[in-house]
Amino acid sequence: MLTVRLIAHTPDPEKVVAAAAKLCYSDSHIADLLDGLDEAKTARFLDMLSDLGHASPIEHASFTFGIEGVSRSLLAQITRHRIASFSVQSQRYVRLDDFRYVVPPAVEAAPEAKRAFLAAMQEDARRYLELAHALEQAHAARLAAEGMPEQEARRKAEKLANEDARFALPNACETKMVVTMNARSLRNFFRLRCCERAQWEIRALADEMLRLVLPVAPHLFRNAGPGCLEGPCPEGKMCCGYPDTVRAKYRALAAEGAR
Repeated sequence: MLTVRLIAHTPDPEKVVAAAAKLCYSDSHIADLLDGLDEAKTARFLDMLSDLGHASPIEHASFTFGIEGVSRSLLAQITRHRIASFSVQSQRYVRLDDFRYVVPPAVEAAPEAKRAFLAAMQEDARRYLELAHALEQAHAARLAAEGMPEQEARRKAEKLANEDARFALPNACETKMVVTMNARSLRNFFRLRCCERAQWEIRALADEMLRLVLPVAPHLFRNAGPGCLEGPCPEGKMCCGYPDTVRAKYRALAAEGAR
């Protein structure tokens, strides 16, 4: 099951961004950059940046998420967002004896498809462990024959076995990660991945990440979400067909986060 936590962020992220904006547009000195930046003035600076389309100051605020219960398929998508930092559970070092996987909603809703999917996952899990154990025995025997002490040989053999056995794992296999993005990258992430045309799993993740940052930085993310929030749907002929419903959803989310 998808689990997302906002585990860290820049202290007073909106004030930090407002200070950067203040530096850009005034003769303030570093020593007094934060002076007078109460909530109202901070909000005015952030609104000004939004109106001007001046995005670089918001890069000074960053947000770190702990994410689990997502598929390796999602991992392939989220790592395309290059201005971010990722730490992902290693399939080389962690043997998946407790094999978990993500079931797509469309599969869950179709009994025959679900039966076939679960059978495939069970077979993949069995084959993965069978392959890992066979490789571990082969590597341990080879290393012992080369003169390595037995205990050390077994430890190294397990890692070597995991390295190749993971090739048998499906995209549905669960993973977990820590992800850090600055606010500008996050806004771009939301623009692309909150869109109804985004794949269902990463869209669910993006919605949850947005829900978590809104109470922390409501002005920074007040108009964050899919591209249609800023005007006509950017997808053109590939529009989902109900942009007004989508806009209403994210405006309600922003209002809830600002409370």
